[in-house]
Amino acid sequence: MVRTLQHTFICMIAATALLLVGSNAAYAAKFATSARNAILIDAGTGEVLFEKNPDGLMPPASMSKLMTMVMVFEALKGRQLTLEDKFFVSENAWKSGGATSGGSTMYAKVNSDLKLEDLIRGVIVQSANDACIAIAEGLSGSEEAFGEAMTKRARELGLEKSTFKNATGLPDPEHKMTARELAKLARHIIYELPEFYKYYSEREFTWNKITQQNRNPLLYMDIGADGLKTGYTREAGYGLVASAVRDGRRLIMVLAGMKSSKARRVEARKLLDWGFRRFRSFVLFQRGQTVGHARVWGGTEGWVQLMSKEPVRVMLTPDERKQVRAEVVYDGPLQAPVQPGTQIGKLRFAVAGSEVSEVPLFVVNSVEEDQRPWKRAIDTLKFMIFGG
Repeated sequence: MVRTLQHTFICMIAATALLLVGSNAAYAAKFATSARNAILIDAGTGEVLFEKNPDGLMPPASMSKLMTMVMVFEALKGRQLTLEDKFFVSENAWKSGGATSGGSTMYAKVNSDLKLEDLIRGVIVQSANDACIAIAEGLSGSEEAFGEAMTKRARELGLEKSTFKNATGLPDPEHKMTARELAKLARHIIYELPEFYKYYSEREFTWNKITQQNRNPLLYMDIGADGLKTGYTREAGYGLVASAVRDGRRLIMVLAGMKSSKARRVEARKLLDWGFRRFRSFVLFQRGQTVGHARVWGGTEGWVQLMSKEPVRVMLTPDERKQVRAEVVYDGPLQAPVQPGTQIGKLRFAVAGSEVSEVPLFVVNSVEEDQRPWKRAIDTLKFMIFGG
């Protein structure tokens, strides 16, 4: 019987909380950039602060080496690899990615064995193609097979558009990504693989007696930047995936299609400065704090409390406080028994009718099933007449 009554409940949360929430969609257009593709997000919530053609497929160049490193980092985290493992630099890796290739290289010697940690630093700091190919061949036998594995893992991570054909980001007509998915990948590295993120802030690395500087220009500015990856090919133009922290707030930015390294450097700083200056981070609810309630049918209690497992944080401008709605949304009524920790809905933020962000909500307290038939009949009548 309860199934026929089930519908989506939308419950407004406290008005005081509503005054502290905002959407940035209406304000994003106020920033202009010469980048072909761009996105700026709040790292903690994933909230989009600015975007320009963020879902257009583009050649990512070396920015796609973020995915190469995700494959390595996850294997290290799962203990399939160790930092001391040795990888063979084949003739193909040496020719295709070494000094004679004309691209980024760590100058690894042909037929040599390199520790994985050295290869990681080669990829991240020096953008070394020879290191990428050695890793791909060592893990999958060939770059082609490694590209297929990268694409498969990307789909599992929710990157629905990105396709990888090699480990380096060198030109291939089918090797494509989007700015939004690059930002999502950067966020995955920062929060899901934090023990390896430190490599992205290293400013130089020496191999084969050759010292090379990290190509991320923001690392040399006093603006809180600590990663991630540049990219350039003639087809792709100049691009950058970057992240910075100021006053405990982290932003992630992607720019692509710039005409010069100078334009990349200038535009990247402008966008980050604008983001930190324009938006402030507000914590609406602490971890484990009750956010709202959900109705229960056939239970010893008529309501359960709902909470977020993480602090509910949003980025907003002062003007946005008056324009937003915050709602608890769930399919209900819930049918007893209800167990603590069950995810049953979301806290949704919207402006002008458009959803801008949401966080999952979980049950706080248990509610046992009430066996009394008259109690169930009363619950049913309430839902039929009043909708809960």
